[in-house]
Amino acid sequence: MVNVANGLADRGYFVDLVVADAVGTYRKDVSPAVRLVDLHASRVSLSLFPLMKYLWQERPGVLLSALNYANVIAVLACKLARVKTRVIVSDHSMLSSSLSAARLKRASPVKWLMRKTYPWADGIVAVSSGVADDLAQEIGIPRHRVSVVHNPVITDRLYDLAAQPVAHPWFLPGQPPVIIGVGRLTAAKDFPTLISAFGILKKNRSARLVILGDGELRPELEKLVAELRLENDVQLPGFLENPYSWMRSSSLFVLSSAWEGFGNVLVEAMACGTPVVSTDCPGGPAEILAQGRWGRLVPVGDATALASAMRMTLDDAAHPAVSLRAAEFGVAQAVDGYLRAMGLDQSC
Repeated sequence: MVNVANGLADRGYFVDLVVADAVGTYRKDVSPAVRLVDLHASRVSLSLFPLMKYLWQERPGVLLSALNYANVIAVLACKLARVKTRVIVSDHSMLSSSLSAARLKRASPVKWLMRKTYPWADGIVAVSSGVADDLAQEIGIPRHRVSVVHNPVITDRLYDLAAQPVAHPWFLPGQPPVIIGVGRLTAAKDFPTLISAFGILKKNRSARLVILGDGELRPELEKLVAELRLENDVQLPGFLENPYSWMRSSSLFVLSSAWEGFGNVLVEAMACGTPVVSTDCPGGPAEILAQGRWGRLVPVGDATALASAMRMTLDDAAHPAVSLRAAEFGVAQAVDGYLRAMGLDQSC
């Protein structure tokens, strides 16, 4: 959303980035041309009345929101404030998968609220066709009401960061190839399957595995690494501000997810020129890879199939020019899509 806000401002629109609480990693990336509006709400659910006050005072032409619970608040705020602001909601994850995996009791109320409020929105956007299909089915809205706008992943900053050197001995000349995965250490990313697949791969060829990210499943993943006796060949360095230089320096990127909304990290790795393998999970990866044209797709949770695809990709004499495909998921394309969804003149 920071990339979208910055891109809209670059087109000459006046843009406010309205957040419940103005903290987080990406605050520093907000363009000086974008006004950051802090609602000072400790939780999104507590931002309803502050957002209504903002709408009364500012009367924006369009409100674009992201993530289902925030979308509900955005629609309700506009409805209760009785302003003429058009509301466009955007969904970034597979609703059926995320709700089935949620352990919180709020999962069912969120779906009920989506069913009630989404029909009031002036536009509905999904980040992939898979998310659009799933959303329409789950909350009972006509599929034609949901437009698809892929995420604005590629920026000049990404290329600048990717060009930086990596100070790690595994990337020195003569070392075994490094396989990399990136993402939060959560059930959705299914890193146990990646680690298990790597264990199978290691039986026949030399390689190393790095998984960048943090999350609640770190102890479980570290235990699995120890059980498979892979401590010397697997590292989990945690969250890094610049994962792109690691992607560029690796021989293979693997997305092992059980589900995805879109698959930003897959596009990011491709932008770095790194060959990719992905699970054919619900969501965006198959769209990104054009059903396997740009990288091998394997069934979800199948460590043997994933290990085979990893081995074949490492052994390939040539690889698709994945950076060309990644360039199709830039800020300009996404901004064009959101402007269409918002009914705004793209020539501003």
